Amino acid sequence: MMRPVSQTDVEDLFAIYGDPETNRFNPAGPFPNIQYAVSVMCRWLEHWNAHGFGMWAIATRKEPESVIGFGGLSLFEFEGKTMNNLGYRLSTASWGKGYATEFSKWALSFGFVDLELEQISARVRANHLASLQVLKKSGFRNEQTIQDVKDAPASLLFHMSKAEWEASEALA
Repeated sequence: MMRPVSQTDVEDLFAIYGDPETNRFNPAGPFPNIQYAVSVMCRWLEHWNAHGFGMWAIATRKEPESVIGFGGLSLFEFEGKTMNNLGYRLSTASWGKGYATEFSKWALSFGFVDLELEQISARVRANHLASLQVLKKSGFRNEQTIQDVKDAPASLLFHMSKAEWEASEALA
């Protein structure tokens, strides 16, 4: 289950994004403190207000009140180009259960159908094998390697167009 984030999600945000294990492939590392989580949540809420979409709190159907992660679509600027970026981070207890792939596919449908986006992108570190698998299972194709974080290993940039998504949905 997904719902737009709210200010009441700050403690869950810090618990998940402040965990060193969930940030193993994140060059910025874990959130340093709860105040940083508050500032991130403010940015996420501003994104929702400005664009009508953004990050969601993710929960299971069995326990809809228990946040297991966050994910969504947000605008990402790189080399003068604005992209619709898919991102997610789940608690370690929810890893390996298919939730990331389920969320990714849901977000693609939401982006292409509800928001009528023409393309969705995703960035991942080359050594983050689990996220690479999620993107491939979701139908993304790797386009290029980009240097999106200064003094950090390059990221792989994946894309999917609305036409590609529609073609894959027709085969399903």
